[in-house]
Amino acid sequence: MTIHHHPDDELLLALAAGQLSRGAALVVGVHLEGCDTCRRTLLQFEAAAGALLESIEPVELAPDALARTLSAIDSLPPTPPARAKAPLPTRRPVLPAGVAWPRGLKQCQASGWRWMGPGLRWSRLRLPDDPKAKLFLLRIQHGMNLAWHTHRGVELTQVLCGAFDDGRGRFGPGDFDAADASVHHQPVVQPGGECICLASIEGRVRFDGALASLLGSAIGM
Repeated sequence: MTIHHHPDDELLLALAAGQLSRGAALVVGVHLEGCDTCRRTLLQFEAAAGALLESIEPVELAPDALARTLSAIDSLPPTPPARAKAPLPTRRPVLPAGVAWPRGLKQCQASGWRWMGPGLRWSRLRLPDDPKAKLFLLRIQHGMNLAWHTHRGVELTQVLCGAFDDGRGRFGPGDFDAADASVHHQPVVQPGGECICLASIEGRVRFDGALASLLGSAIGM
């Protein structure tokens, strides 16, 4: 697998610094699973951050810092015991033969494939530690396309199988895409089979057509 499109350095720096949202970090993490180039870059950023921390002069704590911290803890109201919750079963929509589930998605809850339009299916993913994250799997048959749209926030997309072209380039297996309000596009699935992508959406997708906007709102895009 040859990867042509990668997260930019700004995204990888944000990941190294722990500044990405959980949904965005998961999509970038899935890209890293199959990309040696980006893993090496991330390691370099993490090493540079560690070196900077090592170079910072230590600051001495106030003499009563520990006493004040313990006093603040003692003043907190007692926490009621948490009720034990049975772990939710991990459900996954069926992927085509030969397409493996990314390791980063194994703890996600996922709906089955749902109808979005002719040749278009979607699945909602939920993170146990961030249920509000907007994560989707999109499954589109070859020759079909998403409606023209732009974005009110940032959309990160990782291609799991198949390929699409949106006029900016061809995105195939392993490729990564970031789109924001400056991008107005229509991804069209290329010949050779269906395309399945993982997407994290922050903000809303702004579809051009009224029907597409209605469908997008209904599924939380």
